[in-house]
Amino acid sequence: MFDFSNENIVLIGAMLLFVAVVAGKAAYRFGAPALLLFLGVGMLFGLDFITYRSLEVTQFVGMTALCIILFTGGMDTKFSQIRPVIGPGVVLATAGVIVTAFVLGGFVWLVAPAVGVELPFMTALLLAATMASTDSASVFSILRSKNQGLRQNLRPLLELESGSNDPMAYMLTILLVGALSHSSGGVGWGLSVVLFVVQMVVGALSGYFVGRLAVWTINRINLANRSLYSVLLLAFIFFAFAFTDLIRGNGYLAVYIGGLVVGNRKLTQKQPMTIFFDGFTWLMQIVMFLMLGLFVNSDELLQPKVLVLGIAVGVFMILVARPVAVFLCLSPFRKFTVKARLYVSWVGLRGAVPILFALYPLLAKTEYADLLFNVVFLSTIISLSVQGTTVSGMANLLGLSYEERESTFNVNMQEEVKSVFTEVEVSEGMLGKSLKDISLPENTLVMMVCRDGDYFVPQGKTELLLGDKLLVVSDRDDELAASYKNMGIDEVMKLR
Repeated sequence: MFDFSNENIVLIGAMLLFVAVVAGKAAYRFGAPALLLFLGVGMLFGLDFITYRSLEVTQFVGMTALCIILFTGGMDTKFSQIRPVIGPGVVLATAGVIVTAFVLGGFVWLVAPAVGVELPFMTALLLAATMASTDSASVFSILRSKNQGLRQNLRPLLELESGSNDPMAYMLTILLVGALSHSSGGVGWGLSVVLFVVQMVVGALSGYFVGRLAVWTINRINLANRSLYSVLLLAFIFFAFAFTDLIRGNGYLAVYIGGLVVGNRKLTQKQPMTIFFDGFTWLMQIVMFLMLGLFVNSDELLQPKVLVLGIAVGVFMILVARPVAVFLCLSPFRKFTVKARLYVSWVGLRGAVPILFALYPLLAKTEYADLLFNVVFLSTIISLSVQGTTVSGMANLLGLSYEERESTFNVNMQEEVKSVFTEVEVSEGMLGKSLKDISLPENTLVMMVCRDGDYFVPQGKTELLLGDKLLVVSDRDDELAASYKNMGIDEVMKLR
C-alpha cells in the first residue's frame, strides 16, 4: 500500500513519467504504439505499488487531456491537406461511428448470453458506442518515426476521421446513458436525439467563434513575455470547452473546431506555440494513460466472463464491425481502391478515448457499468496490441507506403515573410556546373548547401556535386517551379 503524502505523490509521479518515457522509446524501436506501453506502466504500478480508484479524478484528468489532444490535432491539421478528403472523412467520423456502434452492439447483444450475461440491447449498444471512435495518436507516432508516408491521401483521411469522430462517440454515449437512466430522472430517447443535434450544432458554432476570438486576441495583445502566448492559448482551449458545455453544446467538438481555426490562420508566435503544445499533448497522453492504467482493477479484468466477452468484442471489432463501417461509408467515394479501404479498416484502432467514455456509465451508475468498463478496457488493449503493432507492416503489405524524405534544413520564419523556401537535391543534369551557371528566376537565392552532412554558404563558383542538397529562397514560386522542371528536378520539398 502506498502512502499518499504530498512528497510521495510527487516522487511516484516523477517515477511514472520517467518509466513511461523510457517505455515510449522502447515502443518506437519495436514498432509498438507508445500509448500501449504507457497504459502497461500504469497497470504495473497499480498492481504492486498504488491502490487507486478515484472515478471523479480519473474522469477529470481524462477530460482535460482529451481537450488538449483534440485541440492540438485540429491545430496540426491543414485545410489544404484535408480538402481533397473532407467528404469521406466527415462521413467516416459521423455515419461511420453510428454504423460501428450498431453492428458491434448487435453482436454484443447476441453473444453476451453465451457467457452468462443477459445484456439488454440498449446496454449492449452503450458498450459499442463507447468504442465507436478511433485513435490516431499511436498510429502516426509509428508512421512518422519510420518516415513512412501513405498513398491515396490516406494520412489526412485518417487524421481527419480520428480527430473529429470523438465528439460523435461522446454524444452517442451520453445519449444512451441518459436513455438508460430515464427511470431515475434521465431524459427520454426522443428528447435525447433532439439534444444530440443541438449539441453538435452549438458545439461547431461555438468552437468556430472562440477560435476566431483566440486568433484576434493573440494577434493584438502584444505581450512582452512571449512565453505567455502559449498560456493564453491554453486558456482559450479550456474556455471553449467549458463555455460550450455551459450553453449545452458539445465541448469536445468545439475544442477540435477551435484548433482547426487557430491552426489555419496567421498567428503571432505560432511556431513556439506549436512546439509547446506538441510536448504538452504528449504529457497529457502519458498522464491520461497512466491514470487509466492505475484505475483498472486487474482482478475484475481477469474474470472469465470479462475475458471471453472482451476478446470476442475486440476480435469482432477488428475483423467485422470496423470493415463493415468503412466499406459502407466509403462506397460512394470511388477514388479509393480496395486496398486503401482495407487499410483504413485495419487502422481503426482504439485508444484512451473508449476507456474514458466507459467511465460515464460508472458515473451514472447504470446497470452492468463495471462489466462494460472492463470489457472496453480489455478490447482496447487487444486493438492496440494487434492493430497498433502492424500499422506500418500492413501499409507495406498492401503497397500503400512510401519513404518520406526528411528535411535537411530547418527553417522557421514569421508568417509575415512571403518568400518561399524549398529544398532540392542536385540531379545528374546539373553535374559539371557551378552555381552561377544555373538559371534561376530573379529574387531567388541559394542560401546554403548540405554536402555529406556538412553545411556551408555557397559562392557563384561553387561546383555542384551529385547528392548535394540546396536550400533555395525565392519570391517567385511559380517561375522557380518551372526552372526546377527544366533542370530535371521532380522532387521539391517546400519548407514553409
